[in-house]
Amino acid sequence: MKTLVTGATGLVGSALVRQLVAQGLDVRILRRSHSKVDLLGPDAASVEHVIGDVRDPESLRLAMRDIDHVYHVAGFVGVTAREKGLIRHMRKVNVDGTANVVDAALEAGVRRLVHTSSIAALGRSEGRAFESDETAVWKQSRMNSDYAVSKRDAELQVHRGIAEGLDAVLVNPSVVFGPGRPGESTMPIFELVTRRHRLPAPGGGTNVVDVEDVAAGHILAMQRGRTGERYILGGENLPWKEIFSQILEAVGKTPSPRRLSPALAIGFVTVLELGALLFGKNPPIDRKTVRGMFQFWRLSSDKAIRELGYSFRPFAETVRRMAAA
Repeated sequence: MKTLVTGATGLVGSALVRQLVAQGLDVRILRRSHSKVDLLGPDAASVEHVIGDVRDPESLRLAMRDIDHVYHVAGFVGVTAREKGLIRHMRKVNVDGTANVVDAALEAGVRRLVHTSSIAALGRSEGRAFESDETAVWKQSRMNSDYAVSKRDAELQVHRGIAEGLDAVLVNPSVVFGPGRPGESTMPIFELVTRRHRLPAPGGGTNVVDVEDVAAGHILAMQRGRTGERYILGGENLPWKEIFSQILEAVGKTPSPRRLSPALAIGFVTVLELGALLFGKNPPIDRKTVRGMFQFWRLSSDKAIRELGYSFRPFAETVRRMAAA
């Protein structure tokens, strides 16, 4: 059995590759020529490398030769993308790239594909608090980012492939934490909170999950998932105040008792957006993202637990690992 992983050099993809190699599987990765392989550790030398890009159909055809299983993890996480060029790039990777992966998998006759989606593809509701599971129906909302739309449209490409005969399963990780590269994935949250330990927390909350649990959930989805089904791979539902507190406790600092004012946060980010617009740059965060941090979005992983045998560790254990890295 030969396995292909796209996005293998990122946080989730590298954890998945390490687990697959530990199980003794024959693993091939598709990566760009300039991708860093540091997160793969010594396993970078244990896997076959194909240089290419999900935007390049020919490199995908080469990567899928003699492949049985495909994990399509590659994606562009441009949550705050505002520039038209950056949004186009994000859709080229997330939507067109997924369409290319689906087409190549159909052509190669792979046995099964697991597609890494996101909880963003479920869609956000209006209001201060709401709950979601796999039955969520996408609705147009001012809370849905361009990234969320791209991940939802990528799911539609997978379902198109299923209609054409592809055996595929979708997984939707929540907010993934784990030791990673500075400035990437959720590391900026960890870095900001530990650097400015008196930082007040927004009043909402979200679902947080360890990258190792997400990787294990991918493998379970490949083994046990039902064709065409989606599975939320989440962890604990926590207020942002508790998330900040657990991060600070992991690094031996005292949590701040203060809460962030919504009006102050929106005002500050508006200034950042105007500055970014003036200098032609992408803001580090936008108003839509900040508004979302004042919602409490609770998610259920019961379906994955029940059907896949999925499990997750406490968030406190995850941030201790990040602090020790």
